[in-house]
Amino acid sequence: MNRHHWWRDAVIYQVYVRSFLDSTGDGIGDLAGVRAGLPYLKKLGVDGIWLSPFYPSPQHDHGYDVADYRDVDPVFGDLAEFDRLVTAARRLGIRVLLDIVPNHCSSEHPWFRDALAAAPGSPERARFHFAPGRGPDGAEPPNNWHAMFGGPAWTRVTEPDGRPGQWYLHMFTPEQPDWNWREPEVAAEFDRTLRFWLDRGVDGFRIDVAAGLFKHPELPDSPDPEADARTRDSVNPLAWNQPEVHDVWRHWRSVCEEYTARDGRERLLVGEVSVPTAREHARYVRPDELHQAFFFDLLGAPWDADAFRKVISEAMLDIAGTGSTVTWVLNNHDQVRTVTRYGEPAGGSGLGAARARAAALLMLALPGAAYIYQGEELGLPEVVDLPDDVLTDPIFRRTGSRARIRDGCRVPLPWSGQASPFGFTSGAEGAKPWLPQPEYFAEYATHLALADTRSSWHLYRDGLQLRSAMPQLGEGALRWLDTQPGVLAFSRGEGLVCAVNFGTAPVPAPVAGTPLLASGPCPPGVLPGSTAAWWIDGS
Repeated sequence: MNRHHWWRDAVIYQVYVRSFLDSTGDGIGDLAGVRAGLPYLKKLGVDGIWLSPFYPSPQHDHGYDVADYRDVDPVFGDLAEFDRLVTAARRLGIRVLLDIVPNHCSSEHPWFRDALAAAPGSPERARFHFAPGRGPDGAEPPNNWHAMFGGPAWTRVTEPDGRPGQWYLHMFTPEQPDWNWREPEVAAEFDRTLRFWLDRGVDGFRIDVAAGLFKHPELPDSPDPEADARTRDSVNPLAWNQPEVHDVWRHWRSVCEEYTARDGRERLLVGEVSVPTAREHARYVRPDELHQAFFFDLLGAPWDADAFRKVISEAMLDIAGTGSTVTWVLNNHDQVRTVTRYGEPAGGSGLGAARARAAALLMLALPGAAYIYQGEELGLPEVVDLPDDVLTDPIFRRTGSRARIRDGCRVPLPWSGQASPFGFTSGAEGAKPWLPQPEYFAEYATHLALADTRSSWHLYRDGLQLRSAMPQLGEGALRWLDTQPGVLAFSRGEGLVCAVNFGTAPVPAPVAGTPLLASGPCPPGVLPGSTAAWWIDGS
């Protein structure tokens, strides 16, 4: 594999800091907890970690409402602890990526407070999207856009003199005003932020809402104003994916390359890019823009061989065709956990679990990079029965609906023991994690997973070890193999075959003999349903 461009085939582990490991006993994970967990991640075999936001924030959207981009919220630690984490990770050969949120900030950010205190038309307000309302006395929003998390995308302010005034744009919640990237001061401020963290030794950034930043300059009405709220995705073509955003990524790439030229360590930019097609996605990973952009189509594909083959083929054609590599994901902190998404009831161990294991092995066999959300290696299911009074997702607060809320995949990890907090918190007996853990988490505790060679953890670990050791895996190409309906098979390099049976009945294996690695029991020459396996073809 090409180790100079480490990111091209890297496997990165997403650490949702609040839910990884708590070192202080307050029930909330923190940076010291992440540092304590680094040996576990080294043993798993990942190349790097992506840390969810830990910046000072009122936590209306768990850190994606940033009040200060260049500090650590005391609930997570401080800058000295962050520096210790980076040092410890580097000692173990684990790279560190930070989550950066350039589309919006917190309503408690000093610049937004300045904007509220300033007059319409002021430089302070130019940093955001302030506009007069429509209708009598400006009582209606400036346009008909809806926020992704429900409700209108505009909130009216009370001016310093006490009168109802302008409206400001927020494509998520009122506590997350959108930056105006047409104002040069905003770009300059984020330059300072990038350099602050690069100077502290980070290896790159995961960019939140990377297709955002710019809005149509005239802020016109949308022909489908509820599209973002209905799909909970960035589909309003007037609010997302504007052409000017590519200039930002070209500049950020140049900043990263400036640092790489100093010390030879490549810095990585990976974008959360939600666009309609793989071809549009490919524009973000052209040679002078982002190194990577998450390819979500695999995550969204139904459990079907034809559907998987279609999205994989499109990605290989359009994205890999730019000279980049595809960045595969099956889950993250915004999605229902894979086991449940594929049909597994909470606490069970049947079809959904088998499919999740098979999908993981398939993803790790694909050319390019892969990202793993914490807990997926344990086979954790979604927690679907959290009481209303503990839910924290702003989607629930704004809509009153539990549909597609995200708390269920963010429940703190189980590490050890038979009862909550399962080793997550070091607090006194009875300490409570910030979200309650179900009793059945005892079955998924890390100490059990490490001891059981049949566990999902060992499947991930063995797959990562083989991926590092075998030149056929990682970066490169794939060749589809002819199979019977419901089976997907492809070869990687010299003789390595990955096959997945999406059905339920056993079929003849694409390669005879015992598999090198399988996601479930796999007799020689037979590929059972909902199973993936890697074979070495000796013919």
